[in-house]
Amino acid sequence: MRTITFLFLSILVSSNAFSQKPVLDHTVYDGWQSIGSKQISNDGKWIVYNINVQEGDDELVIQSADTSYKKIIARGYNASITEDNRFAIFMIKPTFKDSKDAKIKKKKPDDQPKDSLAIIELGKDSIWKKERVKSFKTPEKSFGWVAYQLEKMKPVAPKNKEEKKLDFVKDSLRKVIDSLKNIIELEKGVKNKTGKKNKNGQPVDIEQQLANTITDFADDEISGSATDAGTDLVLRNLSTVKEDTFSLVKEYFFNKDGGRLLMEQSPDPKDSLSKSFVILFDLNRMIADTLSRGGNDFKNFTLSDDGSQVAYVAERDAKPKELVKLYKLWYFKSGMDSAVTLVDKNSAGIAKDLTISENARIKFSKSGMRLQFGTAPMPVPKDTTLLEMDLVKVDVWNYKNDYLQSVQLERLKSDLKKNYLAVYDFDNKKITQLESEEIPNVFTTDDGDIDTYVGVTDFGRRTESQWTGSTKKDIYRFNLKDGSKKLIKKNLEGYVASSMLSPTGKYIVWYDSKSKNYFAEDGSQVKNITSKITVPIFDEDNDQPNYPSPHGTMGWLNGDDALLIYDKYDIWKVDVTGKQLSVNYTNGMGRKNKVTYRYIRVDPDEKFINSDKENLISVFDNTTKKAGLAFLQNNKLLNVFVEQPFSFGSPEKAKNSEVFIYTKENYQHSPDLYTYEKGKEEIQFSEINPQQSKYNWGTAELYSWKTFSGKTSTGILYKPENFDANKKYPMILYFYEKLSDGLYKYIAPSPTPSRLNISFFVSRGYLVFTPDISYTIGHPAKSAYDYVVSATKDLMKNKWVDAANVGIQGQSWGGIQVAQLITMTNIYKAAWAGAPVANMTSAYGGIRWQGGVNRQFQYEKTQSRIGATLWEKPELYIENSPLFHLPNVKTPLVIMANDADGAVPWYQGIELFTGMVRLGKKVWMLTYNGEAHNLVQRKNKKDIQIREQQYFDWLLKGAKPPRWITEGVPAVKKGIDWGLEIDE
Repeated sequence: MRTITFLFLSILVSSNAFSQKPVLDHTVYDGWQSIGSKQISNDGKWIVYNINVQEGDDELVIQSADTSYKKIIARGYNASITEDNRFAIFMIKPTFKDSKDAKIKKKKPDDQPKDSLAIIELGKDSIWKKERVKSFKTPEKSFGWVAYQLEKMKPVAPKNKEEKKLDFVKDSLRKVIDSLKNIIELEKGVKNKTGKKNKNGQPVDIEQQLANTITDFADDEISGSATDAGTDLVLRNLSTVKEDTFSLVKEYFFNKDGGRLLMEQSPDPKDSLSKSFVILFDLNRMIADTLSRGGNDFKNFTLSDDGSQVAYVAERDAKPKELVKLYKLWYFKSGMDSAVTLVDKNSAGIAKDLTISENARIKFSKSGMRLQFGTAPMPVPKDTTLLEMDLVKVDVWNYKNDYLQSVQLERLKSDLKKNYLAVYDFDNKKITQLESEEIPNVFTTDDGDIDTYVGVTDFGRRTESQWTGSTKKDIYRFNLKDGSKKLIKKNLEGYVASSMLSPTGKYIVWYDSKSKNYFAEDGSQVKNITSKITVPIFDEDNDQPNYPSPHGTMGWLNGDDALLIYDKYDIWKVDVTGKQLSVNYTNGMGRKNKVTYRYIRVDPDEKFINSDKENLISVFDNTTKKAGLAFLQNNKLLNVFVEQPFSFGSPEKAKNSEVFIYTKENYQHSPDLYTYEKGKEEIQFSEINPQQSKYNWGTAELYSWKTFSGKTSTGILYKPENFDANKKYPMILYFYEKLSDGLYKYIAPSPTPSRLNISFFVSRGYLVFTPDISYTIGHPAKSAYDYVVSATKDLMKNKWVDAANVGIQGQSWGGIQVAQLITMTNIYKAAWAGAPVANMTSAYGGIRWQGGVNRQFQYEKTQSRIGATLWEKPELYIENSPLFHLPNVKTPLVIMANDADGAVPWYQGIELFTGMVRLGKKVWMLTYNGEAHNLVQRKNKKDIQIREQQYFDWLLKGAKPPRWITEGVPAVKKGIDWGLEIDE
């Protein structure tokens, strides 16, 4: 007899005492809270933050820094504190229930619940609200104004006779069109060919032309431009509360300094003679300038910081049926009557085969004296006379191509929008084309006013990335002033980025992976600037068969001649002229104490790091895993670091005061919000998840042991809150490379993408251990065995570990290690492998469909750590593939292999499953349809958590198994019966 157990409603009571706290179950997920977005006012007196739930209605909290004022707004989000510290502006969502009900009832988008806009004066209680608001914007560096756009108005009055008649005509016309299309389909067997031929020499099909004409007519006459029509935009003065309304607005933008509001207005769909407009509204004079009147398409609007200049691309001349539509770059400056064409395909400096890109970002330099825009190859018109049924669809793979066909197809959409950077200089009215197909990546500093641009290209050398995972790159120095281009580094195997260009453009720095050093070029010569640093400035713990990566740069010091870089622990001041020795900026205290220092940038507009001021840095003790915050002034650490058993998250600083906000967490405490002001005690502002105290939670501690090879390693041991050393507990090991740095990370009970839900299992009486693993190149399976199995056996020596009931779980790289380990040992009673590779020989030459890249590089250079090709060392691929060792398996295994996995092809799961089935092993496979490498849909995440609990409870706790384990779920019952009920 089978009894259905309702997992979400069960009341779980401990067998030994009714007074103990209840354990976590699957009902707790949705309401578990986290801190969402947060911000602090410029004067540091106000904090606004979100408290989010996993599923349901969030809250917005507004508090004063002195904690004397607090206001909670249900469902508030996307808050902004005005620059003058007076107002908080935010959106309010409809209730989760109302939105869900509307979707269930399949209401039309316009009839579904809409967001509202809300404004509150900080410190006061009353809130001004406006219903049915799409979005709002405020000036980035100014205050006093907000613009908000309304949703489409809901019809409030019944349609009149003429409107009803028009609707009837439209509906009738649609039916006629559908009938004509059906007739055409039925008559396809009789082709009425004309003597005309298309450009490919094929006869033109009259019926296809008729179908195209019908479709065009339907698109033009029925759909019209109504779908592109804008809605009302309201400009509100926050002080006077006066509002001005602009109709049919599609897009709108404030300039950074807040003096102008730019709007694009669409034509009135009810007036065939109306036109589109681009309008610039002066907020100081309350006067509007019309920049453009009429046109088909406007895109990529941008304003100079002061709002005096506007640029955008527009297509204004093409007829509706034209297949090729060319865009121009339009420009307006205060004092002009209207915008003028600044650049088009015929402008001097634009190559014959290029035109203005409609997809490129347009940006003024900080001074407004330069304008960056994009060019693109001339579009090729599509031959509309070709029949769909006659089109040959084939992917041609050619060994000469830079990118595999699979990569090209994956990038098709972005490649169709590919564009190349060009710059217009207003001083000399000159266009400089910087990017091209041969040099597709060019960058400069954020302000765009220096003459130096850096070009990086791997053109013609991309094929080898299939097996190396990277490419050799050339670096160019462009000089915008004289138009010169100079090759400064050939075939770099390393790293260069915009942050490595000095703020004045004098120095270009890059990291060379082969020499493990940084180099600087000053326009005339290249120098190694780190060769005399005596400690590694690269990843000294690298255990992959590839060059180790650098620890990165911190930023440029005042004066442009010194760059701050990191080693594993400390910060170094490097003289980019190469004349002076590098200086350990943290005086070697990091390496001495095994403490890592890292800079936290709190000023987004910062160009240089001002060494004279107190700069915020994070501090992490690599031994104890404790963390904290400190200040660095010149090369002195201030506020001596005091270890805290917490992790710190993303500090932010008030713009005009020394007040910081940040989150702080550990395994026992949710990441709550805190503030700190120098010279004062930190203040805790939130206390989320009070319900946690009602449940049996857990503890986290470091646990060290010696591996079979004699090395010392560390992991995190999680124990239930009610742990009793005189009892025995089942244990699950979860692993993925190294996890011990997360000792003080909070782990919310939530349905995970497929990793082990640690806090959930710990609450329910499991021990969980996460061991760190170091690898030997060529032998990752043996390395996993050396670390994981040795840790398991060491833990089993403790009387509180139930050695007969130990399981393992892993996802992705952890998943293959799970599959490997059960072929190497029988000490585990249950195993769960998510997205494992079963057979490295069949996976080696395959494709990672998410990105389209070949998988060879993974095995030769990165995570799989084989370090050789399949034909050089096939024995290593076999050694590290569980498929070849399946006869040794005695441990039951669940596999998750999803059919839309873009990282590990799901046929790897099939190989593992079918191999174990043939050998008579206990094995199950879960395939979530349409899901990727890690689960995305919440319903699927919840489902796998239930199944994982049922599986481990069955094998490690002696619980009765569910029917999906005992019998499975036949395809005919898919979507009807999930097999979750317990089989009695």
